[in-house]
Amino acid sequence: MLWRRARTLATAALDAACMPARDGLVVMEDEAPDSYALPGLPGRVVVSTGMLHTLHESEHDILLAHERAHLTGHHYAFVAVAQLGAAANPLLRPLAAAVTYTIERWADENAATATGDRTRVARTVGKAALAAHRAPARTRAAGAALGILGRRGPLATAGPVPRRVAALLAPPLGRHPALAAAIAAMLTAATLATAEAAHDLHVLLRTVGAW
Repeated sequence: MLWRRARTLATAALDAACMPARDGLVVMEDEAPDSYALPGLPGRVVVSTGMLHTLHESEHDILLAHERAHLTGHHYAFVAVAQLGAAANPLLRPLAAAVTYTIERWADENAATATGDRTRVARTVGKAALAAHRAPARTRAAGAALGILGRRGPLATAGPVPRRVAALLAPPLGRHPALAAAIAAMLTAATLATAEAAHDLHVLLRTVGAW
């Protein structure tokens, strides 16, 4: 998994560097609706003409804001770490799925903040997801390989896209300093516990070696 992820990201970075772009945007001639963020130095936002035709002109800025949020937030790194953890420990697979969903919500909120219209962002997310779902599987290969695209689920099971739309239609969540402090304390405690465990293991190995 580590080798495959590293090779994929390296290939993506090379492809991004070779793509002619205007303000980081690459428009490819393809009737199938598709869009994804391609990490690199610099990264690129790749959008097909099919996706641009699917969305109204007033919705193009939302699509670009969403995809650019993936690049500026380095979301591919979060997904890569989560997937590597799930590969090492299958019990972490639900966490990896949650990370994939969370980065999409993160990008949605960035788009809502940039445009100032949560309802319009929710409508655009729904239209783009529906169009991409109907597209041939080959057009989603690049985004899926990078772990950027979220899992799709039917409306009856409240899949990621319906949940994202519902969250955008709801009032924005406020900040919770107490929750952030609790999470920081938990992460600090976990780090200290890991360091203590590593120290104890080192002492144990030295003791066994002395015997």
